[in-house]
Amino acid sequence: MTTTVYFATNRVVNDPKDRPGSYTFNITSPLRPQDVTYGTAFVDSANLTADTVGAITSIHDLQQGGFADSTIADLSAGTRNILVFIHGFANSFENAITRAAFNREWLFDGGADTAVVAFSWPSRGHVIEPPFPSFAYRWDQTTAGQSGPHLMAFFANLLPILDAARAKGRRAFLLAHSMGNWALQAAVETWFAHGNGDAFMFHEALLAAADEMDTSFDYGPAGRLSGLSRLARRISIYYNHNDKVLDDLSELINGAKRLGQDGPRGRTDPARFPSATYRMFDCSDITDYQRDFQGSHQYYRRSPNVRSDIVSVMV
Repeated sequence: MTTTVYFATNRVVNDPKDRPGSYTFNITSPLRPQDVTYGTAFVDSANLTADTVGAITSIHDLQQGGFADSTIADLSAGTRNILVFIHGFANSFENAITRAAFNREWLFDGGADTAVVAFSWPSRGHVIEPPFPSFAYRWDQTTAGQSGPHLMAFFANLLPILDAARAKGRRAFLLAHSMGNWALQAAVETWFAHGNGDAFMFHEALLAAADEMDTSFDYGPAGRLSGLSRLARRISIYYNHNDKVLDDLSELINGAKRLGQDGPRGRTDPARFPSATYRMFDCSDITDYQRDFQGSHQYYRRSPNVRSDIVSVMV
């Protein structure tokens, strides 16, 4: 089984032969979002039963600044819904692309057929790395935040494609996992800071195990994630009191609660979080998956119950 993943990345690409390992953890110039590289990857052997994400077999249609015409034509055709995926902490380029393929396959298995588009920001791909325990985490957090202009440019290129697909009756979804939400908040804030207005990008934004401040929706009309509701019709927030990565690593390093631990601060206030716009899903008592250190942070794809809920939203 081969899965197609359209992608954009602001990683520096070193190898002109387009090998997956040539996509480094270094970031392209923060001042030049046109340096974002777009392409198409083919992933084989994603296995839902064995929980294996497969491997990239080839990469095609590489270019800077925007998608290839063939990609635009396929995504705009309106034959499938569109899933945009932003990966989390400790993901190499290959991790990010194969995880996107895996997500597409389990959604398809559940009845939600989508074309998948991944944005890969420059994570180092490691949880723990010398010279000190928090080095890899802090690196990733910094580059995720610096990816705001590049992710904003990606959204701008994607918007007319989403408009065309929606005109043909299709829907678009955003799935941001873990520290991908830190990159997302930087993009949303940058979008409005550059004078862009409200836009109908996504029918639903799904924020899973978000490694972002729990006060992210409290920054006025467009700060951090407070402007996301101006780009998505509804926002689903998946949180888990037993997420060991957020509890034992992220909160400790940041000295502050994370959005994925107990949802946004003040989440029970209907005036701040009206149910028509914000949907809260508490995953704390779901036990149908292995809840070890890393597993507890991956419940959005490992738990059949959570996967079923995400599918129900999308279909």
